[in-house]
Amino acid sequence: MSTPQIDIRDVPPRAAWALEQAGVHPLLARLYAARGIRSADELDDGLPRLLLPTAMAGTDAAARLLADTLDAGGHIVVVADYDCDGATACAVALRGLAMLGAQPNTLHYVVPDRAVHGYGLTPTIVDLALQHRPALLVTVDNGIAGHAGVDRAHELGIRVLVTDHHLPAVDEHGEPTLPDADVIVNPNQPACTFESKAIAGVGVMFYVLLALRAELRQRGRFDASNQPRLDALLDLVALGTVADVVKLDANNRRLVAQGLKRIRAGRMQTGVAALFAAAGRDPQRASATDFGFSLGPRLNAAGRLADMTIGITCLLTDDPTQAAELARLLDSINRERREVEAGMREQAEVLLESLMPKGEPPAAVVLFDPEFHEGVVGIVAGRLKDRLHRPTFVFAAGADGLLKGSGRSIPGFHLRDALDLVTKRHPGLLRRFGGHSMAAGCTIEADHFGTFAEALRSVAEEGLDAATLDHRLATDGPLDPRWFDAATVGLLDQQVWGQAFEAPLFADEVEVLRQRLVGEKHLKLSVRLHGQVRDAIWFGQIEPVGERVRMAYRLALDTWQGQARVQMVVVAVG
Repeated sequence: MSTPQIDIRDVPPRAAWALEQAGVHPLLARLYAARGIRSADELDDGLPRLLLPTAMAGTDAAARLLADTLDAGGHIVVVADYDCDGATACAVALRGLAMLGAQPNTLHYVVPDRAVHGYGLTPTIVDLALQHRPALLVTVDNGIAGHAGVDRAHELGIRVLVTDHHLPAVDEHGEPTLPDADVIVNPNQPACTFESKAIAGVGVMFYVLLALRAELRQRGRFDASNQPRLDALLDLVALGTVADVVKLDANNRRLVAQGLKRIRAGRMQTGVAALFAAAGRDPQRASATDFGFSLGPRLNAAGRLADMTIGITCLLTDDPTQAAELARLLDSINRERREVEAGMREQAEVLLESLMPKGEPPAAVVLFDPEFHEGVVGIVAGRLKDRLHRPTFVFAAGADGLLKGSGRSIPGFHLRDALDLVTKRHPGLLRRFGGHSMAAGCTIEADHFGTFAEALRSVAEEGLDAATLDHRLATDGPLDPRWFDAATVGLLDQQVWGQAFEAPLFADEVEVLRQRLVGEKHLKLSVRLHGQVRDAIWFGQIEPVGERVRMAYRLALDTWQGQARVQMVVVAVG
């Protein structure tokens, strides 16, 4: 395992002082200042502070296209994706269009089966949508790479609106290539000046609906006093945003904060409430962590091991009984996913032994086993990346005989750009590829696995320097003893934390008094901190630690027999 160096984030004292003077809690002032917040005004999460829809290229044209289709009574088919972002975006699209006047019999959706159809807007998916007699296809969380799918739709006389947030493919000259869709809304397309490039697919669709509402106001459908309240969809937007692990910039934090406020107030979709119940979480205390580690994985499990229509139906139904049944089914599928993942991780450890004869991982880790499950390779790649601190790709055999790989990277190594370099050096090696800096996927022929593994390692050896490989863990330093209480845990849980706006991670010197294994998988500890004996747990750790260590930890409440105690959740020791 790669042992990180435990660092302490810089806290600009003047920024922290200014925040505290503006009434921000002293601990939060320090934490926010360390994350780049310079004034309390930046913490305003009100809806009026959201970026305007008109700032996102294509929203006006998308609104006109959708309004024309609604006026003509044409059928609209949403082409969804099989992850949580895609599922929530589909639900937002269908619920939002219905709120804005679309007749129920004109709204439909299709979602690819991961093993059968692959990803995105393909000709096969267009043909599948034909059963609904579409006048317009609307992609959510996909489509920017759907050149062939768009062409197929146009052959059939179907218009296409692409809403996506992924990076477009580039040609041999490094220039972006866009599908010939009727309209494209994607903040990452060329010439789009929308400031939040990190907005999730569900957020893009929400913005399209805001633009459509404005267009319909201009057409006299309603006015500002009786227009539909699209903020009713923000619980879904928040869920998809956090689950997709996009950067929580200011605009994304506002979207998530608004969604959490609605949920805590009991104003959420029936399916979201059912997912909270199935996960054993209290919606009145909802946090971004619930989205990322409880609700999101249950929805994602359907796309990984079963059929994402289960998840989408759960988010669309207004029947509490049906929602509860579907949420329980998603919970069961997620338990199965965990079992599959555990088996794959064990086999991956065996494969790693041959790659690490001296215990040091190669520049990039690339694994394949015939028994690996295609739907879980991304999770396993992420776990191995975290443990080894190396870019990691894990492949599984698809139903078509091709190898489907999912990769995760480390800060400083752009994974999609690495794949682009691989395909330039080895033309034809990658049948398909795409993604972001930290996560990407590709498809290769089975006979080409060795070539791909060597090619990616070569690119990684060139691109990884000592600074990139230096595994450093940014923490917020020691926690003042006065904040070590349940009230502080509640305060921190109420805030919006996530990717690039990390949840607080403290670091203190502790004396380890006792330690024992719990369930043979977790290390339970009693430590002395600031003269007080504290409970701590390190999930997934089985090796004992020293008597005196520097511990990086988060705060959590451990509830047992109705009693809640503050617990240190260990992330690393140094």
